[in-house]
Amino acid sequence: MNAPIQWPKAVNEIPKAIFTDAELYEREIETIFHGAQWHSLAHRAEISKPGDFKTMLLGRMPVIVANGEDGKIRVFFNSCTHRGNQVETASCGNRKAFECPYHRWMFRTNGELAVCPGSEEFSPGFDKKAYGLRELRTAEFCGLIFATASADTPPLETWLGQVAGTLAGALGGDGRLKLLGYQKVRYASNWKAYSDNDGYHAPLLHVGFRLLGWQGGQGSQTPTPNGHLAFESQLKPIVNREFLKDPSLIDLKATDPESGSRIAQLFPHTVITKHMDVINVRFATPISVDCTEVHYAYFAHADDSEELVRHRIRQSSNLLGPCGMISMEDASIFNRIHIGSFTPGNAAFQKGVKRFDEVGFDVKQNDESGNLPKWNYYCELMGFQRSEVA
Repeated sequence: MNAPIQWPKAVNEIPKAIFTDAELYEREIETIFHGAQWHSLAHRAEISKPGDFKTMLLGRMPVIVANGEDGKIRVFFNSCTHRGNQVETASCGNRKAFECPYHRWMFRTNGELAVCPGSEEFSPGFDKKAYGLRELRTAEFCGLIFATASADTPPLETWLGQVAGTLAGALGGDGRLKLLGYQKVRYASNWKAYSDNDGYHAPLLHVGFRLLGWQGGQGSQTPTPNGHLAFESQLKPIVNREFLKDPSLIDLKATDPESGSRIAQLFPHTVITKHMDVINVRFATPISVDCTEVHYAYFAHADDSEELVRHRIRQSSNLLGPCGMISMEDASIFNRIHIGSFTPGNAAFQKGVKRFDEVGFDVKQNDESGNLPKWNYYCELMGFQRSEVA
């Protein structure tokens, strides 16, 4: 049995054991992923037509995000209300109805039970109306679909708080998007290491930034008490682009450099970015204590010309995805944090830390201390008590 995890007194330190402890991972699934948080599962552009659907995991619970024949998007548990069989196995598609193969119970896209063979011999008082797919509480912001398994989760706009403006900017301003495609990847890392990124590392880790001579402009970082982070940054012109075979790859064709980068990191681990002309939502799912799956979904704006759509596809495919020229090093770091976290002791944040007894919300654009309000929130949510000894 592992020794109990001791949370350090200093607010800039976190125990490395939280990334590798299997028992803690199980508590996180129940407390965070099945608990009172909103989780983004899809964008309306992914399931734009009636009958379109997408399947996801909410923690360990399989769910279906479905656009009903009435045009309303709902989220259901992906489990037959008869014997609990998983109803839908495809990752996405279009259905007139969802049919459980076990006993051919069939559900309409609004979740109602339509067919259940042999019902004349069912138990006394059986009523089809009581056996529709179980629907989760759902909310939408700029086309982004959220769901929660808890009745205690605050209203979505309250939960988003100060990050809402940046999130809207990252989603094209009005959320009217068109799906371009996906890249899907599994990182050999705990979900918390994947979601603990910062601006401090970017010019130091990523070779692409150095090759391009790319320096960020002015910007801001806004952490919220419930673990979200919002980044807004200018993009300065790239000074060294001629070594590229096709320098137009890094053109800004739909983006004002003054507002070139918008990043919204939503607790626990969804990242939405609008960087250069790339619009990207990263839907993450914890698979195990040491594996995290991320679906990178790329979008254009609904009003884009065909030329601009092609440009966005090229930037999306080559720059910021899991194998993009700017950010592919992140995967290695996620894994190396996980490996290094099997050693004893604490990880310590430094850049931007001003005091050890209280987390601060006044942080600069590239401070790593912007992550500390999130860690403080996580510490309280999971019921850890800080050590009284420094």
